[in-house]
Amino acid sequence: MAAPLRGPFVLASSSPRRRDLLAQIGLAPDAIVPAEIDETPLPRELPAPMARRLARAKAEAVAAAHPGALVLGADSVVAAGRRALPKAETEEEARACLALLSGRRHRVHAGVCVIAPDGRRAERLVTTIVTFKRLTAAEIDGYLATGEWRGKAGGYAIQGRAGAFVRFISGSYSAVVGLPVMETTALLSGLGFAPPWLASSGC
Repeated sequence: MAAPLRGPFVLASSSPRRRDLLAQIGLAPDAIVPAEIDETPLPRELPAPMARRLARAKAEAVAAAHPGALVLGADSVVAAGRRALPKAETEEEARACLALLSGRRHRVHAGVCVIAPDGRRAERLVTTIVTFKRLTAAEIDGYLATGEWRGKAGGYAIQGRAGAFVRFISGSYSAVVGLPVMETTALLSGLGFAPPWLASSGC
């Protein structure tokens, strides 16, 4: 049986979406510490290994600065074929992403890494398939005007207005939002930690 989650619990991300998803399963980080790492893709690196590597790097960087903490690192990479799309910072980047995703299927790779206070670790890569409807120029312009795309992998936020573009999804919705909830809970439980309500229920 997994023990109750013991602190300090550190989220190696400043993403409010990940914080909200943890709250959904009854977890509140004791600290939120964005990992200062270089997220540039390695030469010829594919999207799925990139998501796994970045999640691990974030967790390791924060764990090194917070010994004795339980650290959770995560990263999401939106992939069109073998190409990893950027976290859009400009309207031009977001427009290019949306035009590329319009009317086609893409994958969202979510890497998760948990490092326990004693150094044990567990990792998981979750891949979700998302298909967008064919977007009109007016729809793209309208979405860009919201500013919702800024800093988002692939230039969109599925939990926001871009949900209107999704024709089909196969896999973990929460992974596309920012954190695969079921898999993250399993990783924590596997290391002997769990949300209090699960630990007290004997699950």
